[in-house]
Amino acid sequence: MLVGLVYKQQTEEQLREYLSELAFLAETAGAKTEKIFIQKLPNPDSRTFVGKGKLEEIKKYVQAKGIDLAIFDDELTGAQIGNISDELGIKTIDRSDLILDIFARRAKTAQAKVQVELAQYQYILPRLRGMWKHLERQGGGIGSRGPGETEIETDRRIVKDKIALLRKKLAEIDKQAITQRKERGTYIRVALVGYTNVGKSTIMTLLSKSEVFAENKLFATLDTTTRKVVYEQTPFLLSDTVGFIRKLPHHLVESFKSTLDEVREADCLLHVVDISHPAYEDQMGVVNKTLQEIGAFDKPVLTIFNKMDLYEERTFDEWLDDEVKQDLLNQLKRRWEHETNGSCVFISATQRRNIDELRSTILGKVKELYQQRYPYLTQFY
Repeated sequence: MLVGLVYKQQTEEQLREYLSELAFLAETAGAKTEKIFIQKLPNPDSRTFVGKGKLEEIKKYVQAKGIDLAIFDDELTGAQIGNISDELGIKTIDRSDLILDIFARRAKTAQAKVQVELAQYQYILPRLRGMWKHLERQGGGIGSRGPGETEIETDRRIVKDKIALLRKKLAEIDKQAITQRKERGTYIRVALVGYTNVGKSTIMTLLSKSEVFAENKLFATLDTTTRKVVYEQTPFLLSDTVGFIRKLPHHLVESFKSTLDEVREADCLLHVVDISHPAYEDQMGVVNKTLQEIGAFDKPVLTIFNKMDLYEERTFDEWLDDEVKQDLLNQLKRRWEHETNGSCVFISATQRRNIDELRSTILGKVKELYQQRYPYLTQFY
């Protein structure tokens, strides 16, 4: 069961788009969405996030249908999680917790596992009091502390020690990653970036001719994969990186900074966009905002509008005249060529449409970068 609020910061249209994505996140984690609850409030309720009446309505549905998990689209405090769980009698999590769970399932390398574990502990730490609320009622009173309070202090110390240990471990892994990057020499580095599930890994496979794991689920790729690619005797390094998403937990961005170093240190970014998605422009905004946050927004960017086959399928009526279709496509392309200063390509990775144009455009950018950075390495351009 998914729950979302329409309040000052977000419209109903935005919320429905967020909840649609939340349902996909839940599916990726192995859950099936049975019902969506939406409420309009000026601000979230500090105690139970939604209003008392709405919570009662949700409780009745939970009891009638046997729902065993409630997922809230916004971040909840520890107290809110405790209060809602007590009221509904089922496990309650928020979007951040769900994303962390997916990351934990997807983590394969030592680096990714440590990064996710660190983010999970950082998420838990400020919520411990809310989670231990039920123990505080067991004893104590004026002049004495109940066992719940003691447990909170013990757990807080354990969590803080664990965070310190994981940060130390991550720093050691980072040192090894920096050494590996230094050993790559003078090659121009190109990194694929984009919203999650836009087709980066499929494009990586096409461009590098090496198998990279890809599936129609969110965050199929967590670890950065780097391959050496050679076009017309011009070598460069191509990296596939973790996908971005709106409302990405802050701790996750923090702990994944080392993985995102691949983006920060790249000479050129390939921003992959799923143009068939109804909110693709919002997704582009989320990616650009994240790039700004990690200090990688000022790099040369080639925007790759992927899934053109799906865009045409979803946009054009089957009875539409071919000439009209072409005219509409030309308008779309002219618009984005203007917006990106001509630095964009329209492709379909699954149907291998326009891949040759994509390769030649990337080659042109790579040669240009070699020329600027290493004018003496004439064999590369």
